Amino acid sequence: MKDKRVEVFRGALESLIESLDATARVVRWNGGEQVPEPLARAAMQVDDRLGTANKMAAGKFSGSQVLADMMASMSDAVRRLDAAYASYRERLEATPAQLNDAANFLDQELGEVRADAHRWS
Repeated sequence: MKDKRVEVFRGALESLIESLDATARVVRWNGGEQVPEPLARAAMQVDDRLGTANKMAAGKFSGSQVLADMMASMSDAVRRLDAAYASYRERLEATPAQLNDAANFLDQELGEVRADAHRWS
């Protein structure tokens, strides 16, 4: 689909996925090596990217049924990732010793959203 709205929204969603993935990876980072700068930067952008994606998901879309379906699928993915990130944050605050469990939960949700990417790619 060549509609600019789809391209922009898809880019925002993909950036959000990148930041959430980086967040989960940084939490589990261990060893003597420092977290790579691009990974750390992506994780630090999660709140901004989530805000952008949520604004896009809240929009009203008009156009063909194919366009509407793609935009709705991306909106659903954003809402799902928003809920997963909120749950992840709650898990970290409730049980900071279980960082790995919280990161695994976030990874699972990311995997499920990625499995549905064919609906908006």
